Amino acid sequence: MFRRIVSLGRKAGEERHTIAMTPSPGDDASSPHESKNTSGLTSVFKSLTGATKLTKSPPAPVQSSGPSINAQIAERLNTTPNLLRGLPPLHNDTYELLKNGSMNERVNAANALRHTVADYPLNPVLDIWYAAKDLVDPTNPRATRFSGWELLKECVKHASSTDLERNEYFQTISAEANPEDFYLQLGALVDLTNHARNLSGFDYDVFPLLSKWLEEAFDAVRTARGNAKKQGSRMKGKSLATGEDRNFADLFSFINDVIKFNFSVADDDAAKVLIDKLLDICMNTSVEEDLQACIGVMDAIVTFGVIPGDKLKSCVHVLCSIHCLVPSLQKDAWHTISILCRSHNGHTTVRLLLDVLASLPENADKKKEVVREVRGALSVLTKLVSKSFEKGYPAVPYALLVDGLSTVVKATSAWKIHLDILRLTNALFCDSQGNINSMLADEDWTPVFDVAVTCAGAVITTLTKTESSISLLLDPNEADSAESMLARELDKLICRIENLLSDEPSTATQKQEGASLYQADTGTQKPEVALIEQPNTFVQRQDCIVFFTKIYQALSDSAAILVLEYFKKFRCCSPSDPFWETNLSLVLDAFLADRKRSTDVRLRALQAFTEVYDMIELLNDQFEPGFIPELIERLLGDVAGETDIMLLQEIVSFAASVASIANHALFCYIVDTLWGIIWNNRSRSAMSSTLSLTLEPPSTPHQLRSVVAQTPSNVVTRGYVQMFLRVLNYDAIKSTRLFNVLVSIAESNLSEIDARITAMQLLIRLRADWANRIFVTSHTESFNLATSLYRTEESMARKYAEETSYAARISRAEMAGSARSSRGISLGQGQMQDRGYPLRSASGSKSAAGTYRHLWVASDADALPEAPSQAASTVLYCDNSNDATETDDSVQIAVLRTALWLEAVLTLLKQDTDWEVYSFILVHLPSQLSNHAIFRGAESQLRELRRIVCDQIKANSFQEPPNIYGLRKADVAIGLFHTLTMILSYHQYFNKPEEDEIVRAFVHGIATWERSAKCCIHALTICCHELPSSTGKALVTILQKMAQIITQPHVAMHILEFLACLSRLPSLYANFREDEYRIVFGICFRYLQYVRGRRQSYRMSSISDSSVPAASEYLQNPNTSDDLPQYVYTLAYHVIVFWFLALKLPDRANHVGWIAKNLFTDVDGPQVSDEQAQLTIDFMQRVTYADVDESAADPLFTADRFGEILKKRWLIGNSIVTIEQATATGWAQITKRQPSGTSSYTIRELFKPPPAHQRPMNESAREGYTAPSNSVLPNHLLVQLLSSIPQGSDLSRPIPLPDDEAVNRAIRMFDHSSTVDGHKVGVIYIGENQTNETEILANITGSRDYLQFLNGLGTLTKLKGATFNTQGLDRQYDTDGKYTFCWRDRVTEIVFHVTTQMPTNIEHDPQCTLKKRHIGNDFVNIIFNDSGLPFKFDTFPSEFNFVNIVITPESRASFVATRERTPKDVEESFYKVRLMSKPGFPEISPASETKIVSLRALPDFIRLLALNASVFSLVWAHREGGEQISAWRNRLREIKRLREKYTPKVATQGPTPSPPGTALGHGPPPPINAAAQLEAARSGNTVRDSFSSLRRSSVATFFSASSEQNSHRSSMLSTATTDNTEAMTVNGLDALVDSVDFSKWSA
Repeated sequence: MFRRIVSLGRKAGEERHTIAMTPSPGDDASSPHESKNTSGLTSVFKSLTGATKLTKSPPAPVQSSGPSINAQIAERLNTTPNLLRGLPPLHNDTYELLKNGSMNERVNAANALRHTVADYPLNPVLDIWYAAKDLVDPTNPRATRFSGWELLKECVKHASSTDLERNEYFQTISAEANPEDFYLQLGALVDLTNHARNLSGFDYDVFPLLSKWLEEAFDAVRTARGNAKKQGSRMKGKSLATGEDRNFADLFSFINDVIKFNFSVADDDAAKVLIDKLLDICMNTSVEEDLQACIGVMDAIVTFGVIPGDKLKSCVHVLCSIHCLVPSLQKDAWHTISILCRSHNGHTTVRLLLDVLASLPENADKKKEVVREVRGALSVLTKLVSKSFEKGYPAVPYALLVDGLSTVVKATSAWKIHLDILRLTNALFCDSQGNINSMLADEDWTPVFDVAVTCAGAVITTLTKTESSISLLLDPNEADSAESMLARELDKLICRIENLLSDEPSTATQKQEGASLYQADTGTQKPEVALIEQPNTFVQRQDCIVFFTKIYQALSDSAAILVLEYFKKFRCCSPSDPFWETNLSLVLDAFLADRKRSTDVRLRALQAFTEVYDMIELLNDQFEPGFIPELIERLLGDVAGETDIMLLQEIVSFAASVASIANHALFCYIVDTLWGIIWNNRSRSAMSSTLSLTLEPPSTPHQLRSVVAQTPSNVVTRGYVQMFLRVLNYDAIKSTRLFNVLVSIAESNLSEIDARITAMQLLIRLRADWANRIFVTSHTESFNLATSLYRTEESMARKYAEETSYAARISRAEMAGSARSSRGISLGQGQMQDRGYPLRSASGSKSAAGTYRHLWVASDADALPEAPSQAASTVLYCDNSNDATETDDSVQIAVLRTALWLEAVLTLLKQDTDWEVYSFILVHLPSQLSNHAIFRGAESQLRELRRIVCDQIKANSFQEPPNIYGLRKADVAIGLFHTLTMILSYHQYFNKPEEDEIVRAFVHGIATWERSAKCCIHALTICCHELPSSTGKALVTILQKMAQIITQPHVAMHILEFLACLSRLPSLYANFREDEYRIVFGICFRYLQYVRGRRQSYRMSSISDSSVPAASEYLQNPNTSDDLPQYVYTLAYHVIVFWFLALKLPDRANHVGWIAKNLFTDVDGPQVSDEQAQLTIDFMQRVTYADVDESAADPLFTADRFGEILKKRWLIGNSIVTIEQATATGWAQITKRQPSGTSSYTIRELFKPPPAHQRPMNESAREGYTAPSNSVLPNHLLVQLLSSIPQGSDLSRPIPLPDDEAVNRAIRMFDHSSTVDGHKVGVIYIGENQTNETEILANITGSRDYLQFLNGLGTLTKLKGATFNTQGLDRQYDTDGKYTFCWRDRVTEIVFHVTTQMPTNIEHDPQCTLKKRHIGNDFVNIIFNDSGLPFKFDTFPSEFNFVNIVITPESRASFVATRERTPKDVEESFYKVRLMSKPGFPEISPASETKIVSLRALPDFIRLLALNASVFSLVWAHREGGEQISAWRNRLREIKRLREKYTPKVATQGPTPSPPGTALGHGPPPPINAAAQLEAARSGNTVRDSFSSLRRSSVATFFSASSEQNSHRSSMLSTATTDNTEAMTVNGLDALVDSVDFSKWSA
């Protein structure tokens, strides 16, 4: 046994090596009396572990002692004959000197004879040696001894020496000698034995001598090392160097040779002595080379001989200890052990190793030698286990090994032993080939896992105390600690088992159903295994999982996942498992509650728990009543401190599902527990409030959407929302409680911002149906408003692109050296804000490309945690109506106080609210306000909301957006105006002053904020219908405000649409004065001139630079922000016509001259003439003095009744005059066909009876004269009534038309052209829950309010035999129905394609194609949507459907419910109206954003929308091919064609005014000479500049007839004639106006 046990060598590479030197003659010998160093192998182990420096063997002087041999030598010489045979004569004297000379002479003689002996093999060698033998006496001087030993070395080499002589030499060599001469002794022996190959003469004496020398040499080297070390400590920086180490090494080398060649001569006793000496050296040396030399000798013994049986144990223990404790000699030690194991002693060796483990005493920790032996045995067993697959190695019995390991872990707690056991365990499961050791194939793995669990105890304890993960112990910085070393080995074992489990094939044998996971601990058979790739090897999955569960603190996340998957697969947590509660506790405590675990592990643990809960829920009656609440309490007990958002989401989601079906007590517990999370997070609300202002530039636009991590409060709030959605339809108490909680979250400034947004996502989606039942809608209809605030993905991407472009421009400006800081500031605060960029200076361009982390984006897809039910709640109502009480008495119902939510909104609007919250309300509140039923009973809150919004708009006191968002205060104002638009639909709750204030707020917004004008104009359109009294009172102010913003082209169409609407509401302007009418006309004139100016500018730019396709590009791709000029142009003329009809009949003539003046005068003075202007004057001519409809020819005016009738036609101006003259009776019928209409007159010229004395001019008639006769031709009336003499111009001169077929055909075609603009509009009814096109078109009727709406929309008209244009509806066979609804005024006619009026035959037309052919070709469709679902634009696929006007009841109702509503309910109902357009279609209507309209005003409002949309669609459809040709223009062009054909070709004699027949935008332009083109090109910029005068002009310009302007533009335009505009010279300014102003001569 070793005397000491030391730690495993850590610093084996820190040895100091010294060069061994043989002592030279004259060196002082070390004292033989120096104390010996008693430290042996223990010191080596200490050196290797850092206790002492491990050194190479320093040579130490050899000491020897013994009796003098001089007497023996003298005796030999006296008895030897003095006969020197074979000695050369020359050396006889030398020989004599050797025998009898003085000491110096003898030394010299010895030196001389040494060479003689080598040269002459027949020399008397033995005699010579006898003569010199005394020279080696230890008492002689060093030089004398050296000469003697050298001579001896030559003598022993003599080949003729006999065994006796060799023995003599051996005796001399083996005798005691001076220690300094040991190397000479050893050299002589080496030479004598020929390097151990020849031992003849002393065969059995060598091993004892070597054993003796080995002991002496070790003592000598220890002494020398001690002295050298002491000397080295004094000699700073000098290496220690002695010769004894070399002698010691040479001795070991010789011993190895002797064993190799002659171990057979050694008997057991000699071998035992030698082994004892080796073991003693190992026990006491502290030098690595000594151990290596000893291992080498033992290796030689094992290889060429055999270790005696009683020494095998000691050798094995020493070798194992070296193998374990000396890493640098591990390979050498294993080589010897491996040879030993593969010898006949192999099994004995294994048994000895196992005995070390099995015989370990209980107090082994106190015996270091025992610990060392155990560690050595474990180290070698580990190697043997890893080599078990190789041939020749003995098998290690698994049972004995496991029993031994169990004994060891019970007897000792030494961490190093535990570390070695873990290494051995790792070797069992992964040998050097990476396979499981074959000994495990049919064995129980449980004992070895139990041993591993015990060895891991220190690691588990550390992890438990520190509450850290094993990764902390695996940190390389902690490599020296015991726990870290144990943790690394344990981690290897875990990883290996994890790999075995992960690689298990699907065909593995599975454990029997119902077997318990913990049967391993009870000894129950559990052969559940699985095959892996290694043949005949099985993986005992259950044992592995049990092992993992016992060391769960040290498991990696992947290993933990394996445990959880096993639990799930075999239902270990199911009540069917006997240990399910223990397993469930493990899942909760070890995996779910451990916050050091990854999210994946904890989510899997939660899933395991939820699955168990679901099963327990099914078996609820078999458990105690409080069992489920206890489970939930265990889950939620510490949830308030949870920071893992993903896990918290799942926990809250699970808690929400439990709370939804739990009893009231458990529900309250869950709600209150989750509220603790919100309460804990409120302290961080300040940080969250600034989170939305954090800049974070995305890498791509699609990343613009908010990616801000949720706060725990938000997760809980989503859970509340989830609960509310689930309990809404069956539990009123829970719903009410959750509603109150959500309102408090949304209202409180202490709540996290994202949590408030989440709460409002639900609250803002609350709706009520016609029966006051609460439901949650999935669609908020807030997309457009969200876009204006950059709250949609598309708008945010566009904003990001603008920011990037702006930053690039600023960067280029900085690089160009622009250092004008003042201008930079001006740009940042002025122009940049107009464009919507964030407020920043030019120097901040580096951050300009940044975007914003919005906490919410308008999206109905993921706003709620789950899709809400489409059904309305049967237990939750918004009002105490009768409907709310007519329910089953067993169902508890409640009224949801939605007024609380509205009060919260009021609070948020009044106080300084976070922009994320404030903007959310701005965007979504209007949509909720459109549902009147939800706020039924909240009258006071609605009145307060109206007051707040109006006051903030009036005082400009609403919240301003942060500069960083790139928004302006006008954007906020737009949101408030949208809210106020919805509020005005509640006007039944407001008194007259409050209604007036609403109108004034909109009027205030027209000119206060530029971008708010459009929404205010739209809102005022609604006010015209809903608040006529208040609107009429403010009408003049409204018109004045509109006149002020006439320079804003983007509101042109909206102003004109408003004026068109207003013209059809005469009650509003009944008290208008003349100048107020002229404001309306002035607005129209300004827009007409604006459009003309734009066209002229494009025309001029195209002339000046033909390479720039300005005009064509503009006409083909108009900018939607500037609206479509053709539509503005057309609409302006329509408004002029409508408002001229609105004038009182006596007053119309007073306006004709002023209107004509402005119709034909451009903004800067020059007069123009186009077709629309001519048509307007033509119509005014027909209605100025009469409010009558068209007249028709008298069908009774025939020759049968009136005699001979002659017909003649003329072209007079822009009309066709037909005179049918009864030649004899004086009766005539005059028909005047004008572009705007046809008039027929029947007149009679009453002839006086001639005097009696009058005679006819015809002499033939004189004879037989009885009575005078008259004869009249049609030309008579023309000359007398319709044309005066002299003719003033060619235009007024009648042009006769021939009476031929061509003219007759032209007249028939002219009469076929309608005198009104015809439009067709589809009307479609969508029933309850209908979404499919076919089922919608198959409807044959609709709801009561739908029918009432139809009756107000138009007049029910019979189709068969209809004489008007039915827009494609059949007029002969009723194939499109018998009736349809039509509407017509003086200038417009609309035919409605009502699908419910059309026949439906599902059998013959299952796809309803007969209906689809009409509505599919209608540009505009009216959708009456009673489906309760949002309408999708592509419901009716068609290339021609540009606009769908969707009408939706503000409170949805089923088809049956609509039948049950009373007439009063129908009359008081309101409807949401929204105009949906095809993608790419501009916004053209007041209903582009959802509006609320009462049923009373609905038909007129929808008709107006449809009419304007149809007009726009016609313009839009023809935007690429030219302008839309109206019916009037078509008739005008027919007249012009006749004029061109039949006008006499007479050369003109000078300049005359150009006829007003030039068409606008059609026909080839007159040729323009090169000089005119050049002049126009030079003047292009001047033209464009002159158009800017529109922005400097006002409507007041039109109120003075004397304002004549002779600008440069006037003279320039006078030289350029275009295809649709004729510019007059200054001399002829009034010629055209005078020619059309009929009021001057008709008055």
